[in-house]
Amino acid sequence: MFVTMNRIFINPGYTDVFEERFRDRAHEVDKMKGFVRNVVLRPKDSEHPYVVMTFWDTEKDFKNWVKSDAFIKGHAKSGTLPKEAFSTDSHLETFDMFLDSDES
Repeated sequence: MFVTMNRIFINPGYTDVFEERFRDRAHEVDKMKGFVRNVVLRPKDSEHPYVVMTFWDTEKDFKNWVKSDAFIKGHAKSGTLPKEAFSTDSHLETFDMFLDSDES
C-alpha cells in the first residue's frame, strides 16, 4: 500500500473554512482506481499542521490521480483559501506501508 501525508499549516481564524471544504469535498478521489481512503487529522494546537492522508493500492494509482482531470475537478469544487490562511507552504510526504496491524 502507498500512503501520502500532506502537512497543511493553517492560521487560526481559517480552520473552520478549511475543515468545511474537506467536509463538502467533491469526492472525485473516491472514484479513482486504487484509492482506498482519505483521513484528515486536526492538530491539537495551532502550532502543528493538519495532516491529510490518502491511502492507495499503488504509487502509480496516486500518480494517476494527480495527473487526472478528476484531480483538477476535485480541487476546483472546494476553491482555494486566501494566501493569508496558510502560515507556511504545505509539505507532502510519501510512504510505502510495510506493516498494518489491522491486517489479518
